[in-house]
Amino acid sequence: MAKFIRINPSDNVAVAVHDAVAGEESIIDGQTVTATENIPAGHKMALEDIGEGENVIKYGFPIGHLTKPVVKGGLVDHNILKTNLEGILEYTYRPAFSPVAEAASEATFRGFRRADGQAGVRNELWIIPTVGCVNGIAEAIRDRFRQEMHKFPAVEAVKAFTHNYGCSQLGDDHRNTRQILADMVRHPNAAGVLVIALGCENNQLSSFMELVGQTDGNRVKFMEAQKITGDEVGYGLGLLRQIAAAASADHREDIPVSELRIGLKCGGSDGFSGITANPLLGRFSDWTVARGGTAVLTEVPEMFGAETLLMARCNDRDTFGKTVRLINGFKEYFMKNGQPVYENPSPGNKAGGISTLEEKSLGCTQKSGKSEIKDVLDYGERLHKNGLNLLCAPGNDLVASTALAASGCQIVLFTTGRGTPFGTFVPTVKISSNTGLAERKPEWIDFNAGVIVDGQSTAQTDDEFIDLVLSVASGKPTCNERAGYSEIAIFKTGVTL
Repeated sequence: MAKFIRINPSDNVAVAVHDAVAGEESIIDGQTVTATENIPAGHKMALEDIGEGENVIKYGFPIGHLTKPVVKGGLVDHNILKTNLEGILEYTYRPAFSPVAEAASEATFRGFRRADGQAGVRNELWIIPTVGCVNGIAEAIRDRFRQEMHKFPAVEAVKAFTHNYGCSQLGDDHRNTRQILADMVRHPNAAGVLVIALGCENNQLSSFMELVGQTDGNRVKFMEAQKITGDEVGYGLGLLRQIAAAASADHREDIPVSELRIGLKCGGSDGFSGITANPLLGRFSDWTVARGGTAVLTEVPEMFGAETLLMARCNDRDTFGKTVRLINGFKEYFMKNGQPVYENPSPGNKAGGISTLEEKSLGCTQKSGKSEIKDVLDYGERLHKNGLNLLCAPGNDLVASTALAASGCQIVLFTTGRGTPFGTFVPTVKISSNTGLAERKPEWIDFNAGVIVDGQSTAQTDDEFIDLVLSVASGKPTCNERAGYSEIAIFKTGVTL
């Protein structure tokens, strides 16, 4: 018999754990339901007759209305399900949360204590171009330094973070580029940073240095290629050697979990994401926050439809107001550009069983657990408060992950039902929502949350996941790191000259 999961007792649909064929019977919460058509794994089967225009209930909430009726046992997917969402809304602050109880814990990770007090989980050298014109120089310096890395055993990796921006940008785009790059220069996962400028770009080195602020001159060095006579690659290599020498005494030490900052992200979600992987991250987020640590939720367009649940968890009226501006501001961004606000989910999401944005959002926001929301950050803004934070960024995987890392997160936890190999400039832990993906792509997936629907207890899964994250924070490489995939993407909204 096929296996289905009814997530909430009030749901009128259930999710197929395995492919079900027409005529196959399943017992769901004591009632026998016969599939009237094939139901692919991750997709929804009606548990009762649902009429045209009636709401489909999943997670205990409406996820849209039917455009044609479906009988009990029928397939409910994006072809017959339409969003109930509409434009900008007015919201009322109705707090409804119970603060996560503080936990007395001696949990630690083995990280690097920086001179400014921050804690890092990697000891890497980063080469950051101020403008895309010097990408080639950055990569050449990186490649030459890698040939002599054995001379600097404290350095775990050297990376060049190339991008296409830094010139011919105006307004928010110019500010976004400068802010993200400045955030990277100050990130604790970097043992040291070499910043490379060209000289004629609008992201001028002198003003960029002012934005970065005071730094350790032995750890952060700047060069302007147009002012160097002769071999700029050799010049930059010399600077990088000096930075590496300054990092030669760096070592890992015990650091409390209260200093762990975790980014929460999902991509390529499927019908299991809101059942296995995202709730796992929610429980881990609560575990971290209870110990004084920090978790950050972003992907604002994938809060649409679940935003009132987040607003009810805001710890005060000011945070509620910031959350309202976050949601409506992003809707205005879509409308200003003449784009539909609710043009979501993606084709991959639909193939995996997610039909509407409400369904996607209700699953997505489970990554935040149950903690109260302490603060809301603008794009490019760095963390100010421990606890659960919301961050302004789009749903795009690499743009959002870059923003999470730039806010100060040392690790990004990334759930997926379809799979992806990428990683941003901090360790990017991939959590599969289903066992099939983990088995097909072991070189992409760091942890399989699909074991939950396979029968493993959530308690055991949570313990194993906590151990994994702390081991990554203590130096265990993620799949993306072993593959050498570390990239950045900066949010662009406007005109290019």
